Amino acid sequence: MRILVDMDDTIEQLLKAWLDAVNKKYGRSVAYDDIREWDISLPYPGLTKEQVYGTALEPGFWKNVEPMPGAPEALKKLMDDGHEVLIVTATPYMSVQEKMEDLLFKWFPFLSWDQVIITFRKQLIKGDVLIDDGVHNLEGGDYKKILMTAPHNRNYDAEAHGMIRVHNWDEILQVIERLKTEM
Repeated sequence: MRILVDMDDTIEQLLKAWLDAVNKKYGRSVAYDDIREWDISLPYPGLTKEQVYGTALEPGFWKNVEPMPGAPEALKKLMDDGHEVLIVTATPYMSVQEKMEDLLFKWFPFLSWDQVIITFRKQLIKGDVLIDDGVHNLEGGDYKKILMTAPHNRNYDAEAHGMIRVHNWDEILQVIERLKTEM
């Protein structure tokens, strides 16, 4: 199968690092579970969107982002099992180089640039499966949809929208095995 995989909060823990950076920079204490919406600036009254979102664009930010537990091993297993794994990310162009070098290729050294697609319109990419935490990336796409649970999507009815909700990479591997037999 061709398996499309999102980066942020799917194979790596962006939100955790982002909140840590904003909290430290601005003396706040917003917690992971305080996030309820896609717009993470909402729990930061008094800060502008530019202040909150700009933190993730600062030099060195991506060195503090760690992989999701089990993600490196799971992606390697999928590739070893003969699946084509493509990273599909909506990374802003100004942080692509740093994000790939300081995060993706550091923690996932078996991946290469020819396995990375950068787009804000993931529905245009052809694949059998998309694993993502952003429901807007899964809706309307012509692929099986696996929704990685995150604070901003925890109340979303994945099943009603034809998505399979997962909570970790062990569950993802189980879903992929099941889908493989159905395809």
